[in-house]
Amino acid sequence: MSSSDPSIPAESRSVPETSAAAGGKQHTKPQLEPGLYIVSTPIGNLRDITLRALDTLSSADEVLAEDTRVARKLLDAHGIRAKLSAYHDHNGADRRPGILKQLQAGARIALVSDAGTPLVSDPGWKLAHEAAEAGIRIVPIPGASAMLAGLVTSGLPSDRFMFCGFLPAKSGQRKRELEALKPVPATLIFYEGGSRLAGCLEDMADILGAVRPAAVARELTKLFEETRRGTLGDLAAHYRKAGPPKGEIVILAGPPAEEDASPADIDAALRKALADSPVKEAANAVAAAFSISKRDAYQRALALKSDG
Repeated sequence: MSSSDPSIPAESRSVPETSAAAGGKQHTKPQLEPGLYIVSTPIGNLRDITLRALDTLSSADEVLAEDTRVARKLLDAHGIRAKLSAYHDHNGADRRPGILKQLQAGARIALVSDAGTPLVSDPGWKLAHEAAEAGIRIVPIPGASAMLAGLVTSGLPSDRFMFCGFLPAKSGQRKRELEALKPVPATLIFYEGGSRLAGCLEDMADILGAVRPAAVARELTKLFEETRRGTLGDLAAHYRKAGPPKGEIVILAGPPAEEDASPADIDAALRKALADSPVKEAANAVAAAFSISKRDAYQRALALKSDG
């Protein structure tokens, strides 16, 4: 297929280039267009990287990395020599103006995180936001994602899911956040560390329900990959007894069970919500909690409001 084929993205069109690693033979290397490239990297197995990601990393003017040591290990594994610099939560505010200036001048900059897809529970979204505001081209280079890997191994419904990132470290704050998530009619996905896993699962069992189906996936794509399935109550008891596991962890909680609520239950919930919220907001909250249409909930809320 010709490099001028319009079906090939502009940033992937190739030009011949000689490579010493290839014994001086001609091979093609993409000529990247100016812009910010959001490059997904492996979450454990170094072979889980796309050819397009390798092309982008080898052709970028600079690679921004959350931890340059982690990025260097990946680049070295694939024989890529690239200019690396650190970009993370602690230096982001200082670095962004300079990076944006480079991008506006036509630089081709790649952004990687320690593992997986950048911006997903990782530093970088502020850079992407400001780049978008400045009209700079942003190019996704898709690949591995721990939350999606956990979802597809969990056996839980995947037609509707919500990524919730890390829950608060303190139990009280965590429970308040879980209360807000309890009625969401979707599989919930969280990231967590081993030392807090048991406590987090106990709070989930307490708020979301001990019999709610769930899964804990850890060390995904690595040698000791494991996905444990059960109810939140069972999983909490297991990890409380077993102790903190090693590795990066994905917790998944299935959607709440569908129950046929009586009109009286819905009216009671609406009255309670209307006491603190405007009609539309109260109706939307009750509709989500009872899996009923927003229109029906809104009409009923109006009727209750007019009745006093």
